[in-house]
Amino acid sequence: MRNIDTHESATETDTAHLMSGKHLSLDELATELSAIELRLRQLARAAEVPATPVELADVIDSLRSTASTVRETGERMGFLARIVDGDVPLSVRFRDSDDPWGVAARGTDRAGFGGPAIVPTVWQLLKLAQDAKRPGVGETTTFPQAMNGIGVGWESKAASARRRRERDAAVAVEVLTLMCEKCGATDGEQCKTKTGWAADRAHVGRQRQAEANVDERLGTLGDNPVAVPDVR
Repeated sequence: MRNIDTHESATETDTAHLMSGKHLSLDELATELSAIELRLRQLARAAEVPATPVELADVIDSLRSTASTVRETGERMGFLARIVDGDVPLSVRFRDSDDPWGVAARGTDRAGFGGPAIVPTVWQLLKLAQDAKRPGVGETTTFPQAMNGIGVGWESKAASARRRRERDAAVAVEVLTLMCEKCGATDGEQCKTKTGWAADRAHVGRQRQAEANVDERLGTLGDNPVAVPDVR
């Protein structure tokens, strides 16, 4: 059954079998993607001789195209795994902007690019690895060195957005359990206007109390709406 608030099924959230520890390593991600690619190519081959007389040429082409995309992503993740392990030298600064990254970026101003690159993206790391190979690049570093001290309590933007959605869904449920001091709405009732019309939005006081109750249950971490579980 799919959760209408998070758009995720129980099967989607069951990810423990994908990782050996509490968190998915890039090496594990690369290996899983490789297995998916192989499976797609096997399906494409098997689809050449279907049990019924249906021409599946377009499906076969689509499967092979998807497999190629998955392969590219898997190879990228494999290279990133080497970067994260410290096997690949990286430039200490972005070549185009001369901005630092990682620990060195803390406290710096990088307004033109959405703030300091304390936690680099995939493409930034690939670029830093490429820049480190250029003649006259000067000082280089490794990912473990540049990121030493960063990671505690951090999670990806995708996870933060999902937790925000889950938190907001919990607040929407919580608000209907509280009595509204403004309009007198009770358990299960929506707030009402002065003329008695039901409103889709709760009064500020009721909403604020619901948010406080949910945040207290879930916990907070800095600017995150909810705590990051099992932080490293």
